[in-house]
Amino acid sequence: MICGGLTGVMEHAARGARSEGGLTIGLLPGDDPNDANEYIDIAIATSLGHGRNAVLARTADGVVALGGGLGTLSEIALALRNGRPTIGIKTWRFDRDGRTEPELPLAANPSEALDWLFARLAHPG
Repeated sequence: MICGGLTGVMEHAARGARSEGGLTIGLLPGDDPNDANEYIDIAIATSLGHGRNAVLARTADGVVALGGGLGTLSEIALALRNGRPTIGIKTWRFDRDGRTEPELPLAANPSEALDWLFARLAHPG
């Protein structure tokens, strides 16, 4: 599991992934790998700030976006632009008239989101 490696949702995701035996990678915005939360196995200090979102969106096979601010919005947009399966939980919506961007499906909870994501990763297209 790859994430931004810091606190909040990123920390909860890393804790869950690690509890199931997964490898956790944190792409940190700053230059100190010690800033990673305690559940990150591999901390990569990028010194890229929000620019790391482009690396995250390109590296991930799929994205679950939970809540979030503008950083999450950029990750959603970049993941969709890169053709990654992306689903949201209580996050940004794209509903403007004449929208040409891909739909962002919503899940009610993390289990539903992961079921949706893993189904698409198992059977792309």
